[in-house]
Amino acid sequence: MNGVGTGGLWPLLALLYAATYWGLIWWPARWLEQAGVAGIWQALVSYGSALLVMTLVRGFPLAGLRREPGLVLVLVAAAGWTNVAFLLAVIGDQVVRVLILFYLSPLWAALLGHWILGERLRPLTWVMLALGLAGAVVMLYRPGVLQQPIGKGDWLALSAGLGFALTNVMIRRLRWLGDQIKTQLAWLGVVAVSLVMILVWRIAPPDAGWQGWAGAVALGVPGFLFSTLAVVYAVSRMPVQRSSVIMLFEIVVGAVSAWLLADETLGLQEAIGGIMIVGAGLIAVRLHEERGEPTEKGV
Repeated sequence: MNGVGTGGLWPLLALLYAATYWGLIWWPARWLEQAGVAGIWQALVSYGSALLVMTLVRGFPLAGLRREPGLVLVLVAAAGWTNVAFLLAVIGDQVVRVLILFYLSPLWAALLGHWILGERLRPLTWVMLALGLAGAVVMLYRPGVLQQPIGKGDWLALSAGLGFALTNVMIRRLRWLGDQIKTQLAWLGVVAVSLVMILVWRIAPPDAGWQGWAGAVALGVPGFLFSTLAVVYAVSRMPVQRSSVIMLFEIVVGAVSAWLLADETLGLQEAIGGIMIVGAGLIAVRLHEERGEPTEKGV
């Protein structure tokens, strides 16, 4: 089948599928929270289940991990924090606000892609950075903001977006590793970060019925298993900034689902800031169209 734009049709469809799944993830995650399974335990059980199933079925290929172990650890840590922080944010804060702040990731991807992958920053890139950061300021601003700390959900969403950008950059940087091991490393990162947080914060195991535990496992298999495979497959085959922007479709899914299922809406100030951030993301698409960069196939 002929490719469509940079990266081809199948990577595009894979990212749209993943964006839809992640735009809806807040709903089962909140249900599990109400069933007694705290967000951090959801992350541990769900991603741990996905990792276990993948390892039992396909093994855990170790070839190539010693080539640059430092970069491998960066991927593990970045992917782990991304998924844990995002899950905690959508459980405890306004869905669309979390998604928009998370999708400042094209800005971070532009900078990280320049520093790590050597992607050139064009003048339009600086316009994108300025517009996106200004949008974040508009969204987060409120009277006395300098005297009052930004909400926990905001920090989680912002840091998850940064982690997502770094994860995507590392996935492309570690081009000699296959999609399977990259996926397993990402899940291993979630398990590791979750365990550290549980131990540091001394979070007791949830007192939930079998429905809660079964739901957490189902969130991982087939949920996180298929969606993570889709993301790794896609971002291994298209430029970092473009993949980050295509995932903006998640905001649409999240906004519609939160409106229909949770009666959530955005105020005018947040909507303006969100439009600025999305506009910055669209500039990133334009940048890669102007470059006409060839896509480097996966490994």
